[in-house]
Amino acid sequence: MLSKRSTARLLTGLLLCLPLALKAESVEPLAYLDELPPLLDRELFFGDAEISGAQISPDGRYLAFIRPHQGVRNIWIKGIEQSFDEARPITADDKPVPGYFWSQDSRFVLYVQDRGGDENFHVWAVDPAGEPDAEGGVPGARNLTDFDGVRAMLIAVPRNTPDRILVGLNDRDPALHDVYAVSISSGERELLIQNDLNIAGWSADLDGQVRLALRQTSDGGTEILEVTDGALGDVVYECNWLESCSPMRFHPDGESVWFMSNRGDDNDLIGLYTFNLETREKTLFERDPEGEVDFGGAVFHPVDDRLLATVYVGDRPRIYPHDEDFAADLEFLRSELPEGEIGISSQTRDGSVALVSLSRDVDPGTIYLFNREARTVEQLYRSRPEIPVEHMAEMRPIRFTARDGLEIPGYLSVPHGVPAENLAVVALIHGGPWARDTWGYRAQVQFLTNRGYAVFQPNFRASTGFGKAFLNAGNLEWGDAMQDDITDGVQYLIEQGIADPERVCIMGGSYGGYATLAGMVFTPELYACGVNIVGVSNLITLINSIPAYWGPIRQLFVMRMGDPDTAEGRARLERQSPINHVDNIQRPLLVIHGANDPRVRQAEADQIVVAMREAGLPVEYIVAPDEGHGFRGRENRLAMYARTEQFLASHLGGRYQTEMPEEIGERLAAITVDIDTVEVVDLADELAAARTRPLPTVDADAVAAGQLAYRTRLEMGGSEMVIESERSISRVEEDGRPLMRIESSSSTPMGAVTDEFTLDGLTLRPIKRTTRQGPATVEIAFASREVSGHIDAGANQIPIQIDLDAPVFGADAGLEVVLTALPLAEGYRSPIRIAEVAMQQRVRFFQIEVGAMETIEVPAGEYAAWPISLEPLDGEGNAQTVWISDQSPRVLLRAQGRLPAEMGGAAFTTELTSFEQP
Repeated sequence: MLSKRSTARLLTGLLLCLPLALKAESVEPLAYLDELPPLLDRELFFGDAEISGAQISPDGRYLAFIRPHQGVRNIWIKGIEQSFDEARPITADDKPVPGYFWSQDSRFVLYVQDRGGDENFHVWAVDPAGEPDAEGGVPGARNLTDFDGVRAMLIAVPRNTPDRILVGLNDRDPALHDVYAVSISSGERELLIQNDLNIAGWSADLDGQVRLALRQTSDGGTEILEVTDGALGDVVYECNWLESCSPMRFHPDGESVWFMSNRGDDNDLIGLYTFNLETREKTLFERDPEGEVDFGGAVFHPVDDRLLATVYVGDRPRIYPHDEDFAADLEFLRSELPEGEIGISSQTRDGSVALVSLSRDVDPGTIYLFNREARTVEQLYRSRPEIPVEHMAEMRPIRFTARDGLEIPGYLSVPHGVPAENLAVVALIHGGPWARDTWGYRAQVQFLTNRGYAVFQPNFRASTGFGKAFLNAGNLEWGDAMQDDITDGVQYLIEQGIADPERVCIMGGSYGGYATLAGMVFTPELYACGVNIVGVSNLITLINSIPAYWGPIRQLFVMRMGDPDTAEGRARLERQSPINHVDNIQRPLLVIHGANDPRVRQAEADQIVVAMREAGLPVEYIVAPDEGHGFRGRENRLAMYARTEQFLASHLGGRYQTEMPEEIGERLAAITVDIDTVEVVDLADELAAARTRPLPTVDADAVAAGQLAYRTRLEMGGSEMVIESERSISRVEEDGRPLMRIESSSSTPMGAVTDEFTLDGLTLRPIKRTTRQGPATVEIAFASREVSGHIDAGANQIPIQIDLDAPVFGADAGLEVVLTALPLAEGYRSPIRIAEVAMQQRVRFFQIEVGAMETIEVPAGEYAAWPISLEPLDGEGNAQTVWISDQSPRVLLRAQGRLPAEMGGAAFTTELTSFEQP
């Protein structure tokens, strides 16, 4: 029920709600509002749970759990026999703790945390027995992976080495995680495996030894390699990009691994196998007994690691016991507990005591303490005890047929006590898109049904769990067949008389946000409104801004979405990008975003807001400066949903809570953006200006002359090429004219390469260049209005001719020298033009921007460095980042990026290995 608030606390919220209340009068209220259950406080759905996430310590003496401390979700601890009132906090983070676990010896609690939603998660350790500090009242936590911009990846928490965990760190290369053993007690780390071969994931055996590695092939498939004493061995299993294969857990015999796969034309559903690493024999253990869905998970014994049960998630989860004791435990629990889905959330190291969860679609869940030996079950807590189960909506599985005949599963939740007839509907689209909605309690769903809306959750093609044919039916179908499934589902609800065709809104986060925008632009007449939460508007910029640590699996995105570096792929992605069809939108849109989102940049949201504003379309905008890909903070979360329910009431006619605590009202005001203040740099305008704008001023004296050596790693799929090169930079004079000469040589599998570049000694503009490789020679001459020359390849001679609108800089070494001579300072920006003749004869246009100074380590040493990003203004891709030393004279320290598609699209990293000045 609505909680009582003081007049002072309600004032801000009521004032903020007033304009929306007036707007809502323009839409006739839903006819069935009086039939709805009582209006519930949004705090019940989206406020912090009183208690959640409990885990029993391996020795069974303590219970850790999540509870608010100083207004933020933190970790608490109590003795197993103590009451929750006797618990004490052991962390005092200012951002909600997203997850934690016990060390195997119960000495430490470890948790992960990022900074402001940037998803660079670090691993922290806290000693529950430590002395609390004066400021936070909790023991001090230690960052075990304390490196700026690094994302830690937990690999293993071995039982036999309780003070040692295996962690992947991408501190050496943002795209690749090396494997480290980290001491929890001391923080010392030991490099076990340097990831030089594009490995995307690692798998350790039960003793904590890394035994398998996963990497993506150049065509998007998966290779699983054996690892012996830290060295990569043979490929033991592989599957193509249309299939799935991965190890799940090592078998206790040490020779086999539990394995998931659907490789082969006869296997549509993922099954569970055993795979013998010695014989390479794969044996099917089980596939879904009902032939409906992929293998969903397994339960193993905490002592001897034998398989206890398998799990499949159809319309509802199904558990299949494979152990007599487990089957007896499950039967006992079902007889003792109310109806619902049973799960084991944690258990002691000897398996004698377990925490058992029980949840339903109308109940967020209850946690019980199950003593296996005593055969007792004790309720510990309900995570949200104030939720009135009797007023919640049931989640009902549905099926409908898409226009091409494919059956689409999903769920429909109808407001409690209301017939499923002529209802206002919110189509709530899941993210991923390679994920799925499942049966169970969902705060968003119950919140929306309480406000008067039926909630439709389609598992459109490309959703996972329903077999590879269903998954692959979504390849290249963003905005097309995948969106058609959503459209067809809404039409099905209309045809069945369930949905009021005038009162359907589409809403979702991440991919669901993309689907929201796609629905608004491709079927604008279908939806009365849309709510886009951290959604994508431009598929090309999405692919080009994939985080570095996703580098090893980038090709899979390209295969499933499209390749922006090909004409056909780019045309498709442009057609499927909602940003290019904003003028189709006819109905209001609410856009919600986190400023620190590493997956979908805020620029994506800015683009759609500005485009709608300029088209005179109704749009509202919320941006939280301290959030990333989703809202984790309590006040941000409550403010977001306060605005969302007001927005929906305005355009669908449902109800909303007018009360709003003062701090939530103030937060909503703070994160609500005046759309007139949003600016988006028009790349077309920047490109037009860059064609003729004067080149940036350079200081040639800042360039370091001397002998430099570099190492370049080219990586694509499972292959790697290392190229060593030497470079000489010297200052000379010819006929009294100062020149700078760059002479480079390298040895590659295609033969030795030499390159001589002559630049003007003051402006660093190119004068001439000669490149030789085997029998081929490239001669280029640069003038103010043209680039001319020829390529001699044996008996063939190919002319080079590029007409210029304005002077250019050289490419490759010529550009790298220019970058060292720029007026480097944080925030410096400038367009730049370069003449490129490597594969095509053209001028390329980039925007360069200097970031904050960093300290980086390359083989030549540790340097203070300026990072410079080069973003293409011509939409041709191939963005890169270079690091220039701050010392004078300057040198190029590192360059990272990706070669053009016509050169193979390989990822490259070039680093300085030595430098000698004359």
